[in-house]
Amino acid sequence: MTGSQRSCLVVDDSRVARCVARRILEAHGFSVREAENGKIALEACRQEMPDCILLDWNMPELNGLQFLRTLHGEYGSDTPPVIFCTSETDMKYIEQAIANGAQEFIMKPFDEEILVGKFQQVGLL
Repeated sequence: MTGSQRSCLVVDDSRVARCVARRILEAHGFSVREAENGKIALEACRQEMPDCILLDWNMPELNGLQFLRTLHGEYGSDTPPVIFCTSETDMKYIEQAIANGAQEFIMKPFDEEILVGKFQQVGLL
């Protein structure tokens, strides 16, 4: 990739999920920062806004939806693309995520093909 490296903030309370996402994204040229909950993720965004956010739904402190609403409350909807990544399979979660500004939705467990495919769909790869 030419120019500056794209950055992704991976927000998940599962260390394993963060590691898997980091490995895949770094292999595709992203610099990756991690946060284990929405509160830490919000602080990370306030310090330096990433180019995109891979966001878990169920987390302590601030869940994914609360984080997204707070982010948009502070920065408007002109924030980086957000891809939700969760084990929630109910359609209402997907609808809520999209209604609150998420670009895409990935079901756990995910693999490289799924993650890269979603990043390509939203124009990040």
